[in-house]
Amino acid sequence: MRLTGKKVLCLVDEEFEDLELWYPVYRVREEGASVVFAGPKKQHIYSGKYGVPAQADITFAEMNPEEYDGILVPGGWAPDKLRRYPEVLQAVRRLNELRRPIGQICHAGWVLISAKILQGKKVTSTPGIRDDMENAGAVWLDEPVVVDGHLISSRRPPDLPAYAKAFCDALAGPSAK
Repeated sequence: MRLTGKKVLCLVDEEFEDLELWYPVYRVREEGASVVFAGPKKQHIYSGKYGVPAQADITFAEMNPEEYDGILVPGGWAPDKLRRYPEVLQAVRRLNELRRPIGQICHAGWVLISAKILQGKKVTSTPGIRDDMENAGAVWLDEPVVVDGHLISSRRPPDLPAYAKAFCDALAGPSAK
């Protein structure tokens, strides 16, 4: 499995989009990576918009970005909560500095906007936050998945196969595609 030994951080809070959290998590696990869920409270069970649960393994305060090979930011309404935590923004900024894969889908772009890492970057998102992405300096494209270096972005659940593949490819490295 090409992602064996890789460790991915996945952010979680109430009202994440169920498919946008679980589909990429299962894909990276299928390829051998381990996933650690980080949320405001350790061991708390967070509910997706449709009731699918996800339990936080660690708190945001316990995150050490240096330990992770990439990060997944789910969509839904959770990103509006996630971007209010300084620890989340610091982790995203640090992973950006390290040029490790940052996956974001749908409304997850709000977290990257608040982390101030989108200036001049090509991205996509749900069309509902297109203006927000462009106002943050991003070049917004209406495509199923956009890869700009280590940033992997996608629009919505129908795009999940292309998004999850692109994120796994980025984690595996350029020679593993």
